[in-house]
Amino acid sequence: MEAVELNQAFWQGKRVLLTGHTGFKGGWLALWLQNWGAKVSGFALAPSTQPSLFELARVGEGIDSHIGDLRDLAELQRVMAEVRPEIILHLAAQPLVREGYRDPLGTYASNVMGTLHLLEAMRQVGGVRACVVVTTDKVYANHEWAWPYRENEPLGGHDPYSSSKACCELVAKSFAASYFPVARYAEHGLAMATARAGNVLGGGDFAADRLVPDVLAAWSRGEPVTLRYPQAVRPWQHALEPLTGYLQLAQGLYEQGPAVAGAWNFGPADADTCNVGDVVGRMAARWPQAPGLNIEQSELHEAGLLRLDSSRARQLLGWQPRWSLDDCLQQTLDWHQAWQRGEDMRAVSLAQLAGYWGAA
Repeated sequence: MEAVELNQAFWQGKRVLLTGHTGFKGGWLALWLQNWGAKVSGFALAPSTQPSLFELARVGEGIDSHIGDLRDLAELQRVMAEVRPEIILHLAAQPLVREGYRDPLGTYASNVMGTLHLLEAMRQVGGVRACVVVTTDKVYANHEWAWPYRENEPLGGHDPYSSSKACCELVAKSFAASYFPVARYAEHGLAMATARAGNVLGGGDFAADRLVPDVLAAWSRGEPVTLRYPQAVRPWQHALEPLTGYLQLAQGLYEQGPAVAGAWNFGPADADTCNVGDVVGRMAARWPQAPGLNIEQSELHEAGLLRLDSSRARQLLGWQPRWSLDDCLQQTLDWHQAWQRGEDMRAVSLAQLAGYWGAA
């Protein structure tokens, strides 16, 4: 395969179905695609937080937004037949570890059956050239070892969320092999891939039980933040980093077909894989009179050490991070403080997008 040079001209006028456009990562991706001239149709539940990036940045402007549930196969088929997408970017999911513990049935229903419904609707309607199914770095059978996980490592998942996402990987791989095999590519014309990203940060994330939103919410109230796992090591990155990878993947699948298929990791540079306490410390250095933190041990299992090996994406796709962790945290705080000042958050978000894409 050839490296994929992501460019705006490719996306101009492309019919794209983006699931999860009302969420945090999906909202940023919808803004990016519409800014690049794609014909974006979104399918997702209503925003799950108040406030939300979707509403603050007016993400629905300029796209064909459908509010619906992945668990409703008939509605997915109806929207798919109406939109006739060339490219599918599947981001919709129940994305939280602790919510997975609280509602395992809903988590599996959304993440596993929702993904299956999307793929079945895609199969029934036809016409799709490229499909990227987004999962997570937590799909691996985590042995808490020091070296990063590669795409060929065994899948697993201790908690319901992680397990449900590992199941999504198996569903996508099985669907591709069963209905869109490489040997018949000339006949069906569809190539599929899965994408596994690290812990994403950025402006507009208001979800509960996520580190940066919890920190900003507590500090904005003048209260110390409570940390459950200050020593837990994660691959931190701005949301725009893996979104670049998803776009490169989709473009590569469209242009090069099965050569770009399979699973792909999108993680930060090794220097930006650090523990929770370090991230909060870096934020505190940028927040006037940060109220500090409390430590509260949780009884729920979460991985203590998790790192991704993204060498495949760097060497074959030509993908690489543009922002360091410090850049990421600064951009996140800048967005949050602009929102607190009452600025136009669509303009702020588009300016950050432009700054990111122009970064060396």
